[in-house]
Amino acid sequence: MAKDFHSANVVAGYDSHIRKLIPGYELVHQQLNAILSSHLPENAQLLVVGCGTGYELQYLLQQHPQWQFTAIDPSLNMLQQAENNIQSVAGHERVCFIQADTQQFAQQAQAENLQFDAALSILVAHFVPVAEKKSFFQDIYQTLKPTGILLSYDLMQQTENIELHWMQNLALDSGLTVLQAEKMIARLADDFHLITAEAQRSLLTQVGFRQSKTYCQIMNYYGFFAQK
Repeated sequence: MAKDFHSANVVAGYDSHIRKLIPGYELVHQQLNAILSSHLPENAQLLVVGCGTGYELQYLLQQHPQWQFTAIDPSLNMLQQAENNIQSVAGHERVCFIQADTQQFAQQAQAENLQFDAALSILVAHFVPVAEKKSFFQDIYQTLKPTGILLSYDLMQQTENIELHWMQNLALDSGLTVLQAEKMIARLADDFHLITAEAQRSLLTQVGFRQSKTYCQIMNYYGFFAQK
């Protein structure tokens, strides 16, 4: 059974575990900031899809004192944890938290005429069932301004079994125990709905993004930049 992000126990342990599971976690967020800073206006409006416990919110709030954020997540526990985590960060009042999935929020955004300069989907799309991924990205596309951008970062499907061993060895070096690393590999099929990097790039094109390219790859984790 996949992880239940509505579970208070899963949410409570998320931050301590994520850096051992996800290679280059802090570096990825530094890259996000570098890209966003190159494309967005001084008073940018950002949508954070699947905000989790709010790490990117904490990071970007400190870097950009005039940016405004809308953070969505279907898990109320995640939203509450994120809101708690940013309370000590200057500018936390610039974040609007909404409990919703992308479909619900896209409908709300259309009704309220909300549009964003950029959307972030970090470690989210790999949890979306394959049959629903196109709709997921379409929902995000619809909330963006005419030249808006999407930045994503997700685990992609391996092309060779040896890649699983690479990931397992990196997880061990990052602090997981042998048992934890073995469970991580064993649970991939349960916890994730994976497609290849080529398939994800194709989906981005199909929903309408005129440009998409990889800005980062660490093992089988890929970051995509897409522009409307």
